Amino acid sequence: MAPRPPKRRPTIADVAAAAGVSKGAVSRTFNGGARISAATRERIHAAAAQLGWMPSAAARAINGAPAQAIGLILRRPAELLELDPFFPAFLAGVESVLARHQYSAILRFVENAAQERSAYQQLIAERRVDGFLLNDLRQPDFRLKLLADQDARVVVVGKPGRGCPFPSVDTDSAAQVRQLLVHFIINGHREIAHVMGAPDLGHAKDRERLWRKTVAEFGLTPGNLEVGHFTAAGGAAATQKLIANKTRPTAIFYANDVMAVAGLAVLKDAGLNVPDDIAVVGFDDIQLASHTSPTLSTVRCDYRLLGRTAAELLLSTMAGNAVERQTLLPAEIRWRASN
Repeated sequence: MAPRPPKRRPTIADVAAAAGVSKGAVSRTFNGGARISAATRERIHAAAAQLGWMPSAAARAINGAPAQAIGLILRRPAELLELDPFFPAFLAGVESVLARHQYSAILRFVENAAQERSAYQQLIAERRVDGFLLNDLRQPDFRLKLLADQDARVVVVGKPGRGCPFPSVDTDSAAQVRQLLVHFIINGHREIAHVMGAPDLGHAKDRERLWRKTVAEFGLTPGNLEVGHFTAAGGAAATQKLIANKTRPTAIFYANDVMAVAGLAVLKDAGLNVPDDIAVVGFDDIQLASHTSPTLSTVRCDYRLLGRTAAELLLSTMAGNAVERQTLLPAEIRWRASN
């Protein structure tokens, strides 16, 4: 038996014929044009759905129509996505808003700043997206000027500081971190160490500065600092260095829960009791934090809400609406047994 020929892909002409309209009417319907009645639009959409036809992104760009997509470019290894407590929840929040508005997210992973710059320029030049969400702020961050010069629609996720040309949204967690550190101090801890995240990221530096400032307010010298890069392996290695130091800490503030959970395992293997020998706190409130031994005290941030809020702000910005320059979402402490 001869092989069957491949099924022909539907065209705009097929949709027009099925709906009983011109090709121009189909084009205007999908490109946001005027002078198309609601009944005709409904008939055209029904015909397109029945045939399985959608306009290409390239055709939409040529016609000046919205791309119906936003861009999110991440300078980090793609395999870290499943290990990071932030991005799965954040992306779920973003997608819940985009799906409701029939938008898509174009997610790109890049390895360095040159690739990052090129990815933004390509998406802008090809009109593949209508706006961007900016995560993982660095200090300084070249993307702010790059996108401002392109008149791009952007919402920054994080605290960009003064002079940022775009609206931003972040979790306001400084008071909660300070409260955890003060709890260490009023319970007699004088050697309070910190396991820092990736030093090039703004939120890692913010937590380091807050640790230094808080202990200094009470006349203490900050304890030892080790870098864990927000990973379990990094947290374990950093903890091993801290407890091997001559001035072993009596308390450790980890910049995220992934590093803290790994640190708890190292402390247990070393025969140290938490919190009697060393008290521990983290940040993020991952699910595992309430199942460690002892359970982990930490700061809870609602990253799904953060994603929803960021996406809603971006869609509103792209629609030409005025939005707040800075939106801060609440955080809270989860007091458990580790401190």
